Order: sequence, then structure tokens, then C-alpha cells
Amino acid sequence: MEVGYYGLLQTVADLLKLLQKEDIVPLSADRKMFKPAPVLIFVAVFAGFAVLPLTSGFTGSGIDAGLFYLLAIVSLDVMGILMAGWGSNSKYALFGSMRAIAQIISYEIPLTLSVLCVVMISQSLNLQEIVYQQGIWIGKIDAEAVNYLFGIKALGIETTNIGGILTWNIFRAPIFLFAWLIFFIASLAECNRAPFDIPEAESELVGGFHVEYSGFRWAMVMLSEYGMMLLVAFLGAILFLGGWNSPLPNIGSVALADWTSGEPGTMVGHLWGAFWLIGKALLTVGVQMWVRWTYPRLRIDQLMNLSWKYLTPAGILLVLLSALWRMLMI
Repeated sequence: MEVGYYGLLQTVADLLKLLQKEDIVPLSADRKMFKPAPVLIFVAVFAGFAVLPLTSGFTGSGIDAGLFYLLAIVSLDVMGILMAGWGSNSKYALFGSMRAIAQIISYEIPLTLSVLCVVMISQSLNLQEIVYQQGIWIGKIDAEAVNYLFGIKALGIETTNIGGILTWNIFRAPIFLFAWLIFFIASLAECNRAPFDIPEAESELVGGFHVEYSGFRWAMVMLSEYGMMLLVAFLGAILFLGGWNSPLPNIGSVALADWTSGEPGTMVGHLWGAFWLIGKALLTVGVQMWVRWTYPRLRIDQLMNLSWKYLTPAGILLVLLSALWRMLMI
């Protein structure tokens, strides 16, 4: 509460402090692995933001296989975590990295299965196209023009003029509600957030795989963790919660969805789209923080049981149901 108005500048003060701190490398550490590890973790996580469609016209790279790229590039942070734990030459760092790698690899499976459900019904790996399918605009704009302006395969996308929350995937296909729950739980484990913060258990491992880091390298590891939280929050909003589309539906002659969405490609459309997507992502981050305050840390056996005995079989069942749902839609 001391730095800035009600402590609003505390984050800036922490950043300046960490930039000025000494970069300490333990004498027994493997410098070739120890020093680049935080950079690899940082790059792997933040490269995922490159394909996120922030608004109806601002799509980042906009590649057709954007979802596949995101899942592939983010998984590389496992290599950085292994390098950090092994290169530190510390038992606490090594135990933390082994825990983190086992946890991330285990929970990538149910997370990917939940994402696969969306891909099967949407028939696309293009994140912008998946968002458009949860809105109203392709039915109102010439499909060829949308394809030209925004680089997505607009032809054949099913839409409704109601819009709003009723066209989000979790309501359009009710099985997606369970897929989103699996996605959210698995994303907490991917981010090492409570109750899955076993790799950073202070009472056991002091600080986990980054215990030997200091200064800016420690800051990069922490920034990567919070960046991962925001990335999965954006991805969950895009896949299940309508992305940049408005949550307000058109009710009869009251066109709430039209008014609070803005036509794609216009300045109003950009502003409304960014507002809704960022708002949904920040709300998800708030739920992640709420879970951290509420639930105690799991044991390692409970963590693995949840993934392999419950979430993964449930994810496989949802994939089968998604295939059946898609066949009935044709």
C-alpha cells in the first residue's frame, strides 16, 4: 500500500528491484544449462501469445494451425524446467523439476483431449475461425469478404442471429461444459498453481526448480508462470467462452449482441472485442487466484490419480461424445 496510489506501483518497484539484483550462479552449477534455462521457459510460454485473436480484425499471426502451434510451442517449457533443475546441481531444484515435468506431461493429456473436443466439432485449428463460429457476424457479412479480410475459411460456418452467451461453445454443445471443467483443472496443473503447486512446495523444496536463481533470471521464471496463467485463460475464453464476442444476446428487436460487438474490422469492433476477451481472461485469472486461496495442496499420488484415473478417461469419453455430436449435426 506504500508504493503509488494504494500500492498500484508495487509491481513496477519489484521489477526495478529485480533488474538491479546480482545474477548469482552457484559454483557447482552447470553454467551452460543453468543460465539459458529461464530464457527457454520464457520464450516457450510467450511465443504462444503470437496466435491469439485479440479482436475480430487483429489475429496475431493468423495461421490455420494456430491451435496446434500454441500447444506445441508451450510444451517446450518442459525442456527449460529440466535444464533449470539439473543445471542447478541442487537436490531441491532437481526434485522440483522432476515433479514439474511429471505433472505437466500428465496433465497435458486431459487438456489436449478437451481441446480436441472443440476441434472436432468446429472442424478447424484456426483460433479466429473458432471464435467466429461462436458469434453472429458471418451470417451478416458476405462470407467471401470475411475470408478476404480476416484470412479464415468463412464458408459453411453455422451461425445464429441471436448471438451472445447462447452461442458460446459451452452452451451450443452442452458436453463442452464438462470439457471446459477438465480444461480449467488441467490448466491449473500446467501453470503449477494451487492446489497443484507441488513443484514449488515451499515447506518441502524451499522454492522448487528455481530455488538457486536470483535477480532477472528468477524474474523471468516467475513472469513465465504468470504469463502461462494468462495464456491458458485467453485460450479457454477463445475455445469455450466465445472469445471476443459479446455475452449479451439479441432479444427480439433489442439487438444487444449487435450493439456490444461492433462490426468486424471497424474501430468499434476492435474496442469491444478486446474488452470482452480481456475481461473474460481476467475473470478466469481471478478464479485461478480464488482456487489458490481456497484449496490445500494435493499430495503427489493424489495429483497423479486425478490425471490418469479420472480426467484422462473423462477426456477420452468426451472425445467420443464430440464425434457422435458432430455426426448428428451433419
